[in-house]
Parts: sequence; C-alpha cells; structure tokens
Amino acid sequence: MTKGEKAEELFRSGYNCSQSVAVVFSDEMNLDSELVARLTIGFGGGMGRMREVCGAVSGMTFVLSAIYKDDRAEIYERVQTVANKFKEENGSIVCRELLGLSDNTPESPTPEPRTNAYYSKRPCPELVHLAADILDDYLKNNKE
Repeated sequence: MTKGEKAEELFRSGYNCSQSVAVVFSDEMNLDSELVARLTIGFGGGMGRMREVCGAVSGMTFVLSAIYKDDRAEIYERVQTVANKFKEENGSIVCRELLGLSDNTPESPTPEPRTNAYYSKRPCPELVHLAADILDDYLKNNKE
C-alpha cells in the first residue's frame, strides 16, 4: 500500500486531512503515530476549519519540519517545493478554494459527520492521497 493509499484510508476512517498525511510518516519522523495525530489535529480543515491553507499541505509541512534539520530558509524551500507541486496538481493550496467555497464566511468549528454525502461533495480523500504521494516522492529523492 502506498503512502497516499494509507493517508486516504486514515482520512476515510475519521482522521482529518493534516493528521492523515502526517501520521503515515510517523516512522520517518521517529515519532509515535498517536502523538503525531495529536500534534496535527489543529491544522485540519484549513487550520481549525477556517478554510485557509489545506490541512494536507500543513501535514506535509509538519513532516518536513520534523525530518530535516536544516535552517529556516532551507525548510521553507522544501515546503515551497512540495506545496508548489500540490498547487500544480490542484490549482490551489487554499482549503476553501479546493472545496469550491465562494467566500470566507466563518464555519462552525464542529466538523460535519462523515457520511456518503460528505465524501461525495469533498475532494479531501483524493487530496490527502496526492499530498502523501508527493511528500513520499520528495523524501525518496531528497535524503536527509
């Protein structure tokens, strides 16, 4: 099973977008998966469900920050590389844009129930899949 498939499976099991991406890289970060899920929970829904930067991109950022011991500029370059790849594939890294939401109207902090209707109107399972695959490819080609 690929990292993307694992991330999608986690999302479909109830993890949020950021958790789904970050947790599949727990071993690479030498961190417990439950701790990673806890540390990344607030990035879901575009940062606390504010629909800003996609949680899948935030998950990639978390992983890069944990793995590489570079200075700030080098980490920023790594983040920009994977975020730009994600943007090339999807047209944006902004949650509300990826979801096709028209404005920045605040949403309830309470996530919607995960139903078939939820999944049919959200690209999120595919987005976490793609983000995890982009990150996996990046890590394989950019050893620490």
